Amino acid sequence: MSESADFHRRSASGQMARCALLTVSDSRTADNDRGGDAIAKRVGRAGHELVDRQWVRDEAHEIARVLTEWLARDDIGVIFTTGGTGISTRDTTVEVVERFLDKRLDGFGELFRMLSFQEVGAAAMLSRAVAGLARGVFVFAVPGSVAAVELAFDRLIVPELEHLVWERKR
Repeated sequence: MSESADFHRRSASGQMARCALLTVSDSRTADNDRGGDAIAKRVGRAGHELVDRQWVRDEAHEIARVLTEWLARDDIGVIFTTGGTGISTRDTTVEVVERFLDKRLDGFGELFRMLSFQEVGAAAMLSRAVAGLARGVFVFAVPGSVAAVELAFDRLIVPELEHLVWERKR
């Protein structure tokens, strides 16, 4: 690790993110959202706070409604969406999230697909994980499967979340 990256991580230590979680699915609910539960668990275990959690059907206007509401709030610094990132005609999360982004974090999707490839092979190309900044709020759209959530959060998001929050504050 470079001296600069090491310095930034040390400086960012202890930064707490206030997060919101949106599950996009035609079948997932509070009772059976294993992927969303895995995210909530990881956010809390890493010392961050989940301040809101909602579920919507895979309808573009519903996703946009919740994102608009959350982006207007002062108490949310990070938004996670899970589900709706595939290539079926019902999958609209990525298109909606991208309309809100002011700055993209292209490396997130690239790294997610690279790590996915190591686990699932060429099927990783079907993943449309995306991240960026919308009105100063980090937004991460990840697939809804538990395996994808574990990969995204354990390998990419949680290790950098304090650093991301710190970077936005300086």
